[in-house]
Amino acid sequence: HTRDRAIFMLMLRCGLRVEEVAKLTLPALDLPRSQVFVYQGKGRRGRVVYLSPDAQRALVDYLEPRAGWRVNGVFLVDKGRCKGKSISVRGIQKRMEHYARLCGLRVSCHQLRHTMATQLLNADAALVSIQDLLGHTRIRTTQRYCRVSNLKVQRDYQQAIAKVIQRQGLYEPYAA
Repeated sequence: HTRDRAIFMLMLRCGLRVEEVAKLTLPALDLPRSQVFVYQGKGRRGRVVYLSPDAQRALVDYLEPRAGWRVNGVFLVDKGRCKGKSISVRGIQKRMEHYARLCGLRVSCHQLRHTMATQLLNADAALVSIQDLLGHTRIRTTQRYCRVSNLKVQRDYQQAIAKVIQRQGLYEPYAA
């Protein structure tokens, strides 16, 4: 379902909270700049998040058939008595539960946000940048979201120790 894919991609690639996805409006999207403005995140603070190419593609694939509609909400219910209205937080959570059950996984919407933070950290994004993207006021909150992989720890160590050794002039790296 193109709607569900777009919803999940915004949580996974942009770090949006499920509440932020449910409240998202068309004026908040700046597709030419690959940006989404979150007007009121948690703590009533606004922020800008950026669309990865795959998240933007998923969003465009969902929105293109709706061109010309006079509805402000981005993600709409597509059947039943609420058809055409913005999907609720619970509606998004139910879709996640549905797909998780189909795949035999235990996963929540919020885990997608944690995954995004961890992936960015392991790809060497600065913790303060991740903090801004997630809309956290305290860096400690962001640190709890991130799980550093052993490969990143090893890479960081190798880079740092090489600088230490070079500065001390103690050792020429082994060349085979």
